[in-house]
Amino acid sequence: MKIEVTSDHNAELFDALVDGVRQFNAQHMGDETSKPLMVCAKDKQGRVVGGVAGRTIYRQFLIEVLWVSESCRGTGLGRTLMVQAEEEARRRGCIAAQVDTLQFQAPDFYQKLGFEVIGQVTDVPPSPDRVFLFKRYV
Repeated sequence: MKIEVTSDHNAELFDALVDGVRQFNAQHMGDETSKPLMVCAKDKQGRVVGGVAGRTIYRQFLIEVLWVSESCRGTGLGRTLMVQAEEEARRRGCIAAQVDTLQFQAPDFYQKLGFEVIGQVTDVPPSPDRVFLFKRYV
């Protein structure tokens, strides 16, 4: 056996690891395919000014990133993007959503949308606290 450590992203290795996890999961939960879900907003010039990206799998919406440009913050765009993303997740049969964010980023934003804090990682200087949130749709 040979063990390697690398800092380079190796798509082939990553895909092999994900495939291994999927095969294991299928033995316990049946076949399921992760499906990307993205909602984006563009300005009149076609520049991205905000968006949410994640995936749906096992009837859950896993939110990976949400961003709104400074020029659009406070306008309700983030909420609009999340509402549209969650509507699509529900259409896909999702019954819950989950996200993690840093304490200085958006835990309050997600809580206003009905997410509940289900865990935190604290006291790991110099890293800020990490907040895990969950929302059940049904």
